Amino acid sequence: MAVSHWLLTSVLFLLLFITDVSAQQQGCSVSDSEPSVYENNPPGYVLTTIHVEPGFTVTIDPTSEDAKFFTIQGSELQLTESVDYEENTVLIVNVICWNSDVQSNSLEILVTILNENDNSPVFKQTNLTQVVPEDTKVNATIIAREELTASDADMDTIFYELTTIVQGTEGYFAIKGVYNPEIYLRRALDYDKFKQTTLLLYARDRPVGSSDTTNTATATINILIEQSDTKPPWFLPCTFINTDNSICISSPYTGRVNISEVSTEPLILEPGPIHAIDPDYTINERIVYSIVGGDTDKVFSVDADTGNLTMNKAATSPDGFLLQVMATQVNNIQKYSVASVEIKVINKSEHPPYFENKIYSGTVFVGVALRSFVFQAGDPSSPLMITAMDDDFPDKVNPNIEYHIKNSTDFIATKDGFILTNVVLQSPETVTIEAVGKDTVSLQEASTVIVVEVMRATAGAVTSSDKAYTAQDMAILGGTLAALLLLAFVFLGVMIYKQYRKSVKYLIRKKFSKEISGGFRNQSYKQDSLPDVSTNAQHETPENGSVRSVTHVLEQPAFPLPSFNAEEINSPPKPSVASTITFDQEEKEEEVEETEPKKEVKSILKTDRNTADDGYKAVWFKTSVDPEARETAEMIEDNAVDSDDGSDQDRQEEEEEEDYDKNDHHRGLGMSLA
Repeated sequence: MAVSHWLLTSVLFLLLFITDVSAQQQGCSVSDSEPSVYENNPPGYVLTTIHVEPGFTVTIDPTSEDAKFFTIQGSELQLTESVDYEENTVLIVNVICWNSDVQSNSLEILVTILNENDNSPVFKQTNLTQVVPEDTKVNATIIAREELTASDADMDTIFYELTTIVQGTEGYFAIKGVYNPEIYLRRALDYDKFKQTTLLLYARDRPVGSSDTTNTATATINILIEQSDTKPPWFLPCTFINTDNSICISSPYTGRVNISEVSTEPLILEPGPIHAIDPDYTINERIVYSIVGGDTDKVFSVDADTGNLTMNKAATSPDGFLLQVMATQVNNIQKYSVASVEIKVINKSEHPPYFENKIYSGTVFVGVALRSFVFQAGDPSSPLMITAMDDDFPDKVNPNIEYHIKNSTDFIATKDGFILTNVVLQSPETVTIEAVGKDTVSLQEASTVIVVEVMRATAGAVTSSDKAYTAQDMAILGGTLAALLLLAFVFLGVMIYKQYRKSVKYLIRKKFSKEISGGFRNQSYKQDSLPDVSTNAQHETPENGSVRSVTHVLEQPAFPLPSFNAEEINSPPKPSVASTITFDQEEKEEEVEETEPKKEVKSILKTDRNTADDGYKAVWFKTSVDPEARETAEMIEDNAVDSDDGSDQDRQEEEEEEDYDKNDHHRGLGMSLA
């Protein structure tokens, strides 16, 4: 029974299926019941073809959900409008096949919408502004990922890129990665370098450089730098030492006080009063001042708010002070700077400097070289020079006064008061300038007026004379004169050396002989054991009286002399002090002979008195001299003149004496002592 029921059900189902197929084959059919189409299709796009048998008609079921998208044109099923994948991914439509007015069957058609890359990424905000403190740490997040992530309706992968459009701000900001748009700080910020910048964040649905169609979205990000309290105070005036102006170094302050005097007013300092600022000027923290060194006796005090330096008591010593003044921010004592203040203690100046002339007049030609002199009016050969007097000095000349021009850059004043051109003057005119003479010690000033007439050079004017007085030309002239003077001294020295060489050598050797012979004394009167030496010398060279006489007065060594014989006298000489002395004396005699060749030279030392020989003066000694008697030598004057008859004999004696002197130079110690 159960088997029969199952069999009956199967037969009925088979009959219905056969009936439906038969009806489809006989009524309507489609070539593709599941077509697909890309989005953004044009209207009238054909999806499939419907086959209708004769006697049958086909229509779109109006109850279908997506019936508005379809239409039947003849045997074609078409789309009535463009479809969008982002709105509909599948469209379903039913078509009914009619046999006369009776519905024969119904066909369902499933249309799949294909996606295309037709949408660009989208940012939540396309324009952002972010304030970033100057002291933000490197690698800190500036804008979070959630605020910068873009969406894409096509569900494509987004690729990000960050750039800047402000020159000089590259490299400070970056994103975490090509898929992560989070912006972070790469380099430390400096408010003085730039205060704002603009970043552009790109979102693309294709990688950079892809050949496929790429859709891009752009977000503009404005970064504003907020200044932070990062720098210590700066003393003014100061000089920047780097190109980005982040470090400024101040020069020492200088001032002066009178010894034993207390100033009731704030001290006048150079280059200005003590003053410091907060370089973070948008914050501009309050700064206080204090003396932290160099004032052990508490002579000075500084106002904490203004920085004015005043005196508590008088300076009693001429020694100066080197104060250390600190400027500190009130909100942070660790932000401070220290400046040096040099205070010189000087004597009080009773009189300020002054100019005797209230007005100076000068002239200069058009087109003269730079640093040319301005000349006195009416005297083109004399440079114009201004001079300030000071009654504190006896001669009214204060060496501490320096000059400068106050109201013109066309002229300058030297420290000595000369006026020079500072530019090449182009046209004739009358220039009135103010010159100031300042005492660099007391800081007192005096001023005067200089009227300079700039004239065009005439045909008779020689402008080159102006150039001859320029500082550069004078320096060249001074160097040339110095070189010539040096050459003159060298030449003069050479000439003196050649002219007086023998005399100088003689004086030097005489001085040396006296020093080394100081330990010798004349003991000739004691040398009774050597009578033959003196006697023989007299007999051998009777005509050389000068040499014979010198041997009597030569100082003898203090130690006992050994006995001499003929072999020792004639033997080769040995170097000794006495031989040197004898040689010096011989050189002196040779010089006398050279200077007076025609005058008879005879010995002036005699042991016997001879009045018969005329023509010379002699000093004679007794044959036996008593050392205790202290007798003096007697000068015998004779006015007789040498006769011509003895001239030949004298010249012969001079030649023999020269030969004797030359030979005597080599005789040795024994003959020198003799």
